Amino acid sequence: MKRREFLSTAAAASAAWWVPPTSRGSVHGACVNGSEPQRACVTAGFAARRALILIELAGGNDGLNTVIPFTDPLYRRLRPQLALPRDALLQLDERIALHPALLPWLPVWQSGELAIVQGLGHERASQSHFRAMEIWHTASDPRRYLRDGWLARALTPDAGAAGFVADGPELGPLGGWPQATLLASTYQPSAQQQRVAFQSGAAARMAALMLPADRFGASIRAALASIAAAPIAPTRASADAERVVVKLTLSGFDTHACQSARHAALLAQLASGCAALRAALLELGWWRDALIVTYSEFGRDARENDAGGTGHGGSAPHFVMGGRVRGGLYGSPPALSNLGSNGMLPVGIDFRRLYATLLGPWWHIDPGVVLEGHFEPLPLLKL
Repeated sequence: MKRREFLSTAAAASAAWWVPPTSRGSVHGACVNGSEPQRACVTAGFAARRALILIELAGGNDGLNTVIPFTDPLYRRLRPQLALPRDALLQLDERIALHPALLPWLPVWQSGELAIVQGLGHERASQSHFRAMEIWHTASDPRRYLRDGWLARALTPDAGAAGFVADGPELGPLGGWPQATLLASTYQPSAQQQRVAFQSGAAARMAALMLPADRFGASIRAALASIAAAPIAPTRASADAERVVVKLTLSGFDTHACQSARHAALLAQLASGCAALRAALLELGWWRDALIVTYSEFGRDARENDAGGTGHGGSAPHFVMGGRVRGGLYGSPPALSNLGSNGMLPVGIDFRRLYATLLGPWWHIDPGVVLEGHFEPLPLLKL
């Protein structure tokens, strides 16, 4: 499958895995298989269920028109056509605002359950969609090529396990993904298990909620069915943890031309989908045990082009939401006076610090082992 065909046809995809407690564990504080460097371990005494819902904004989201430094005069100077009207913005503080299409997220922000991490990315940013996303999936240094994903290293006994994605409501394998981008897969609820879970108890009430009537909404429904099919609580009062991993993809962010309307529509789709996802997780009793995290291969050029769009860029803001999130703005606003080559925004926070947060504080897995180095977790969580 060609790169452009992959990005244009994969409008929405989801994958879900339940990782049983026995896949990682500890005995009296000692890490199982701890002598093997590629293994990760769970902190002793941690017994919980924790879901991670990753949303890939495929194509490279324009972070500068998503989280907007509206008081910086360079914003409008660099984007005379693409800059959004100030009176339409959703102001968060005296300098930063959200795109108006993200209005469904305001209640989450006001409740202190939405964190915005500004300036995420990796140094030596690749302008190739596949290489840049490969770096995000493997959590590798841009100068290195790894065969296994960071989730595979964290959650499976052997790195490089196969992954599953779904195009639409049915879960199943999808070809065309490089091996390096495959995620962990230990157990996947069957279609019948998902249907049963979706039709029973709280899941039945959740099914009545208004999910977006599009492919992204269908993927959310499939993911929620997998979450509903996951065990409710750890099976043993020990250092065990049950982890659900869900990946959703919303494609179309490669906005080289005619960006304004297209980007607004994509953000509206993202916002309504996440709002419905939050309502469903609240109904299922999973909201405090789940994190929703966005990521994208790169941001966009700070300067608009002659076609009313933007080229591939550098860093971008990303979002973390959940019942245990310590909401607010993290990192510094985009440094529009310090652009790199081709108008790329500089990286303020290495993306692996976000992964270290998910691995350490959230899952109690040693991030140093998985990430092959020390990356300080971000203070995003209330645990």
